[in-house]
Amino acid sequence: SILMQRRLFLYNFRNLLKAKGRRETYLCYVVKRRDSATSCSLDFGYLRNQMGCHVEVLFLRYIAAWDLDPGRCYRITWFTSWSPCYDCAQHIANFLRSYPNLTLRIFMARLYFCEDRKAEPEGLRRLHKAGAQIAIMTFKDYFYCWNTFVENRDQTFKGWERLHENSVHLARKLRRILLPLYELDDLRDAFKILGL
Repeated sequence: SILMQRRLFLYNFRNLLKAKGRRETYLCYVVKRRDSATSCSLDFGYLRNQMGCHVEVLFLRYIAAWDLDPGRCYRITWFTSWSPCYDCAQHIANFLRSYPNLTLRIFMARLYFCEDRKAEPEGLRRLHKAGAQIAIMTFKDYFYCWNTFVENRDQTFKGWERLHENSVHLARKLRRILLPLYELDDLRDAFKILGL
């Protein structure tokens, strides 16, 4: 099925702060082509990591096989159950540099190993610096995913306890990870204003 089962979505995308036992990463995607003032949806669906290959790399292989027209603009939106690991963030950043006509937005349910002494925060900073827009999923994003990617049998999405609080906590953590980049941008802007 092109749509994800409800139980898979609810289990894998729950934004728990401690998500032990959730070893798979799911990625829901929408690919759009921009034609002047309008956009045209080209594809949507979901993937999960396969044995020995992370889902982000699977998607990059999938989209690279499309032979995208370099004269057109494309926008890809991902909703992922985990943020990318360091290696995947590097692959994505390199991919974005190879396709300047493509923009990528990533909404993440949880942060993968983003503790102080791990490499993952640096991967997210590099990914952001390469132009990817990254954010933590909010209720609105879960609602959209439920209605777009999930076999929901016309049931309305009902958030779980602490969905909002966990989103806020994770968004603050992501902001702290990306803060050095924002501070550097603020300094550049200040120097530019001063003419330095």
